Amino acid sequence: MSSSESKPQPARTLADVYRTLQPTPLTTAAELAAFYISDINAVRGGDKMQRLQLRLQRAYADRIPFKACVMGHRGVGKSTEISRLLAQISPQFQAIRFSATTVLDPGSFKPLDVLLVMMMELAKATAKPIGEGGAGHRPSQARLQEIWDWFSTEKETRQLAEQAALTVEAGVGAKEDSLWNKVLGLFATLKGEIKFASARTQEVVTYRLTRLDLLIEVANRLLDECNDAMRRATGKQWLFVGEDFDRAGIPSTQIENLFINYADIFHKLRSHLIFTLPISLYYSAKATRLPFSGDCSFVIPDTPVFDSAHVANQGGRAAVVKALAARMDLQLFELDKLSRLIVASGGNLRDLFSLINYAADGAFIRGVAKIDDADADAAIVNLRSDYERRLGQSPYDPEDIDYEDKAKLLVRIYNGEKEAQITNPALYSLLNSRAVQEFNGQRWFGIHPLVVDILVAQEYLPVGAPGGTF
Repeated sequence: MSSSESKPQPARTLADVYRTLQPTPLTTAAELAAFYISDINAVRGGDKMQRLQLRLQRAYADRIPFKACVMGHRGVGKSTEISRLLAQISPQFQAIRFSATTVLDPGSFKPLDVLLVMMMELAKATAKPIGEGGAGHRPSQARLQEIWDWFSTEKETRQLAEQAALTVEAGVGAKEDSLWNKVLGLFATLKGEIKFASARTQEVVTYRLTRLDLLIEVANRLLDECNDAMRRATGKQWLFVGEDFDRAGIPSTQIENLFINYADIFHKLRSHLIFTLPISLYYSAKATRLPFSGDCSFVIPDTPVFDSAHVANQGGRAAVVKALAARMDLQLFELDKLSRLIVASGGNLRDLFSLINYAADGAFIRGVAKIDDADADAAIVNLRSDYERRLGQSPYDPEDIDYEDKAKLLVRIYNGEKEAQITNPALYSLLNSRAVQEFNGQRWFGIHPLVVDILVAQEYLPVGAPGGTF
């Protein structure tokens, strides 16, 4: 942790709870030191990042591209675990980290867009000074010319790029390297096009895809050159980290198209890379076609608040309490109210933060000093309604699934039927909606406590069935 980074402090009042219970990953050394609790990994079946770190260090020594995916439900802490990993491997690797929701058009991006983003970020990052995390080395004229020439037949793109290059030149006050500025202009043009891909013509997309193999060759030569420059300058190798490809706003068809239909992009790239994927894809019938082998697929399970027999899992609950205590004063809860919210969260920290923020705001509005039953009830009802909506047909499901089929499958999973864990479209959808959770790295599934409540209310489960919030 640098001296300029002050360690975040836990919230001491209801008014400050929202500051420390943000549903965002821990990324800085100060945040990790203040809020990261290793106990959660112990109850989830071990620290998956240790194995990933070992594989990366071997790949560094052998100079063999290592490609992996990290999966788990949204809110289990994948990005936080990756932040911790990147800190541990920083002597060997310099990460280029990008988010699917930030640099891409989530609903319309094409597989080729991801490759272009990686190339653009690599070229710019390598050109940065060593003190800023780069190699202080611009790509060679030969590499720049290859990138520029790949777009040689796209007249409109080249014109826009040249206009952008003039802006670049005017900004830096230098024209000595016009090809570099032209490529920077091209990058600026592509960045806007990729972010708003729905406005792009189908003719452009189709034409580019027909030349994808050539672009992969150009990308590999750029990768080789930039990695060589980075090793000479710092001893490090580049590592791409693509995140948020599991966000709810990205249709499953988009993800399958990228990682299954165009898996060759990842197979052929001479680069280290880690991508986060939806847990549902890992259990789909198409999982065997993913470009990441079984031992390069790392699943971060949920934190259990019940065991497989629907009995309270005290270890899981205690780990969640410890994680929360790092972020807020637990005296802000009246007796036993925190345990109710932990159960309602299903051990998912993002859900827990949402519940507590809702409850804390309610208590603050009422002018009381602690979260009580009324606040906890309101928060649980609010999140339960959200889970109930997710059980319906989702526009991101690959197939239409009747709710009755989902409900029957949920009951079978609740009852521990092993056959119910076999992949099918209904299970795929239920994993996507977080109605079904996975625990302990041993591939046993459970039903989120709020969904148990819903099944009881709908009479699919008997009144008093354990494993819910009542």
